[in-house]
Amino acid sequence: MLRWISFPIWGSGDNAGFLTKDEGALGMKVKLGVILDAIEMADDNYTYFLDLETGDSVFLADELITGLDNEGLEDEIEENPERYLRLPTKFEIHEYHIMEEFIWTLKGERADKLDCAIRGRGAFRRFKDLVDRMGITQQWYDFQAEYYRKLAIDWCQEHGLEYEEESI
Repeated sequence: MLRWISFPIWGSGDNAGFLTKDEGALGMKVKLGVILDAIEMADDNYTYFLDLETGDSVFLADELITGLDNEGLEDEIEENPERYLRLPTKFEIHEYHIMEEFIWTLKGERADKLDCAIRGRGAFRRFKDLVDRMGITQQWYDFQAEYYRKLAIDWCQEHGLEYEEESI
């Protein structure tokens, strides 16, 4: 069963090349892509953590829902809380708010139709269907990706972590 645990920020140990400690820096550098991947994958069934020793993200599955065995990871996290930092959850990401902000960037009839589409049950499906019919799917994905990027940067800054963006 998944339990919520409070974790401190800093870890220790060999960084295996994923986290780098800059001389004179207050925090550790993490790869922003690792944080972004966890944000994109966030859902009700998994809680993601940043492993401050390896720079990887790890997740705890809700064993009752997924049927997956966490294979001792929950104990590892509880025994080494200085090593793991919980990443943003689905509830902290607020996908509905992201849709609202996207709509605010639009004008006229498109904005009005999408604003109506996100009211009530089935809002996410109606939104995605209407975005597709309007031919602005790529615009939505680009907006969402930039929103996630800003969220990841804000999360790093809030936790005193320096980050680096990977080159393409």
